[in-house]
This record gives sequence, C-alpha cells and structure tokens, in this order.
Amino acid sequence: MNCAALPPTLVASELFGHEKGAFTGATERRLGRFEMADGGTIFLDEVGELLPDTQAALLRVLQEREIERLGGGQPIQVDVRVIAATNRDLNAAVATGTFRQDLLYRLHVFPIEMPPLRERKEDILMLVEYFVQRYASRAGRNIRSIDQKTLDLLQSYDWPGNIRELQNIIERSIILSSTDVFSLDELWLSKRTFPQASRAKTLPALNVETRSEREFIEAALAESRGRVSGPSGAAAKLQVPATTLESRIKTLKIDKRQFRFR
Repeated sequence: MNCAALPPTLVASELFGHEKGAFTGATERRLGRFEMADGGTIFLDEVGELLPDTQAALLRVLQEREIERLGGGQPIQVDVRVIAATNRDLNAAVATGTFRQDLLYRLHVFPIEMPPLRERKEDILMLVEYFVQRYASRAGRNIRSIDQKTLDLLQSYDWPGNIRELQNIIERSIILSSTDVFSLDELWLSKRTFPQASRAKTLPALNVETRSEREFIEAALAESRGRVSGPSGAAAKLQVPATTLESRIKTLKIDKRQFRFR
C-alpha cells in the first residue's frame, strides 16, 4: 500500500477497515489491509507520509499485534510481517515533530538503506539497458545499441532525481529518437549536474603511506559498524563518495564484516 496515494482521511479505513455505518458512505463492513494480510506480509510504501493519528494506530499494531476497525469496538488479533519504506529522513521528521519517535524505533528493527544512484554508478549500465528495452518495447521500436558517449554522460551525472529521473530521461529519448542507436541530448542533464570537483574528491588520507590510510578507513568503519554509505556511514564521516571508499576498501583488502558487531 502506498501511504501517499490516498487522501489522509481514507488511509485509516484502508489499513484497518471499517464497520457498516462508521462514517458517511460506509454502507457495508470492509476489511482493511492488515486483516487481509493476516498470516502474510504487508508493505507500507511512503510510510513517512502518515498523519499522527494513523501513526498512533500503526504503532498499536506493531506493539500489540491487534487492530480495531473504524466504528468497531472489539480488537482483532493479526499476525502480519510489516515492511515499510520511505524516501524521507525520518530522524529529521522526528526532530520537527511530524513523525513519532516511538514508531520510528518500532519500524527500525532491521533497517536496509538503499544508497542514491550517484553512490552506485556500477548499477547505471544495467538500469539503462533495462529501461531502454522496456520503453523501446512499449513504443514498438528496435534499439540495437547504446551510444558510448551517452553512456559515459549518464555515468558521470549525479542523478539528483535518482532512478525516477533516469527512467524519465530514457523514456523521453526513446520517444524522440528516430534511429536504432539510443542516445540523448546532453542539455537535458548539464544544468543539474554537480560540479566536476565534487566527483573528483578523494580520501583525505590517500596521499599518506598505505598503513596510515588503512588505519584511517578502519577507524571510520569501526565507528559506523561496517556501514559505508548513508548519512551515518564511513563515507560520510570521511567526506568522500561511497564508491571511492568502496574502491579503496577493496584495494586494501579490508573486511567490512568484522566491524558490524563491535
């Protein structure tokens, strides 16, 4: 369920269901997503968009494993695995009072952080090939190859809009292209590309001898418990791109796993 796709007044009914007559238009009982997912999994996308009252009800589900339909008076036990996703900084939302801290703790049991596209440039070729094939098929086009200059341009761009921006640009290029070679107009990207200097940034310790560099990286990994990317990762602490740090870790043969439980 996409929590941002419904009007806020309907989210609670969609999640927890309602009884007949619970509100105007409720002509019959309706089961909510949690009841329908009983014994299985519910995926809550854009969970950061929930309003405070719905957050409180969701916290009750996570804590007590029970729901209550709108207009109902009896708790209903549910056994559901909950997976939640958001592109918002929930710690910042907690600080501003728009997201409950106790709910964040309950959702943050096993966090998985997806780095932005600019920190995983090695994925760009695979994604470009996939989206080119997808949109070419929709348009009834036969794209035989990808222009190397275009591919270099895509891999050097910083992608402030992440994968959705990549999708949009590829779809637009397929629509406008008249050849069987995929290419795009450089002007679509240049105005939003970060300065080249930011991409050329290197580790502060790269100019020192290898042993000192290793110690520098290992100290950051120990502090971040083996995490490289993300706001609390070693790359952020060293103020370098995650891809650069990953490359140095591989070169120095540092085992990140040894720092996870320190």
